[in-house]
Amino acid sequence: MSATNRRPPQLPSEDEIAQAKEASRQLARLLPEGQRSLRLVTENNHREMISIPPGAIRLFMDVLTQLGQGRSVTILPEKVELTTQEVADYLNVSRPFVVKLIESKRLPARLVGTRRRVAFEDLVRFDEKERKIHRAALDEIARIDQELGL
Repeated sequence: MSATNRRPPQLPSEDEIAQAKEASRQLARLLPEGQRSLRLVTENNHREMISIPPGAIRLFMDVLTQLGQGRSVTILPEKVELTTQEVADYLNVSRPFVVKLIESKRLPARLVGTRRRVAFEDLVRFDEKERKIHRAALDEIARIDQELGL
């Protein structure tokens, strides 16, 4: 699925949150580490045994956990590239700000024709680095506040 064909993430409904919590609990209880098979039963009672790689089961349980906490979930292939608008949406900033980040070389990107594309892994790395910088600044402000007795 290309980045441009994705639906925007949707927050789960209260019913979906409850279902996800219960499904996550059941899977955690029923599937000991390393177990790879699930038996699926459809509503019309059709049964099928499916072997699933452990990584996929862990991913599925992670998705259920996030949904159970009321969060939306988006799954992207590791090598996906995003448009500047998608990057802006991810970072919750404006598209022109993203362009400035790219032009200042703070955020790696490549040109595809006249359009900029940002590798998702570069975006995550950039976001983590920025969060560390912000946390350090907030910690420093808190330390100064304590020293001044504020």
